[in-house]
Amino acid sequence: MRVMRVAAAIVVSLLAGLTAHAGAEELKIGAGGAPTENILKPIRTAFETATGLKLYIVASGPKNAFADLQKGEVDAAAAGLSYQDWLALMKKEGAEVSQPAAFVPTLIGKDKVKVLVHKENKVNQLSAEQLRGIFSGEISSWKEVGGDDAPILVVLGKLTPGTNSMFFKKFLGDKPVAKDVIDATTAEDVRLNVASNPSAVGFGPLSLIDDSVKAVLTPELARDITLLTKGKPSAKVQKLLDFINGEGKKYIKQ
Repeated sequence: MRVMRVAAAIVVSLLAGLTAHAGAEELKIGAGGAPTENILKPIRTAFETATGLKLYIVASGPKNAFADLQKGEVDAAAAGLSYQDWLALMKKEGAEVSQPAAFVPTLIGKDKVKVLVHKENKVNQLSAEQLRGIFSGEISSWKEVGGDDAPILVVLGKLTPGTNSMFFKKFLGDKPVAKDVIDATTAEDVRLNVASNPSAVGFGPLSLIDDSVKAVLTPELARDITLLTKGKPSAKVQKLLDFINGEGKKYIKQ
């Protein structure tokens, strides 16, 4: 009988925990690679503990994040772009924003973009000219930039258009991007592809750097990270902004 009472107590406890979790208030943020990897993922656990809010990150890229915000499907959107560049991106992607004044942008951080290679790659530094050659396809072997005699495989993220646009604008100029590339999705997927392929090279947010890949020394490239709300930030979004500017700083790579 006692065993049954103990078992019943355990079941009740588990159900109570599930009910509490299910009843937790949610905060949903649509995001590109820079805010996802640099800010939202690093602070998520601590933010949820501090506020009781469940933070959902929809890593759909800046275009989809903005579209979801317009439809009311997320509480806020975030991207590694200034607001004006974000609006320009939306127009370029065929999703021009008709009422830009209806949205409130807030700067939540800076993102340093790093060039990633496999951890065993011998190349430690690349100049702007070398990057132009690699990502345009004019330089096709690592031997041409001081590495092994092996083909260079460029990895690009389809869901990181803000990062891609800024990188190409700085290093490629009018040159087209190489045609033969490995298609990845998110910034994290770029890292995974580079980590698993000794010939690969890609780029992404500073926070991607870990023991699985190597960041080579290049000319510095940084950008704003913007959080966007439709109208004034809600109370839930304001809690996120306050956390990012307060306790959250210790979790964010600078």
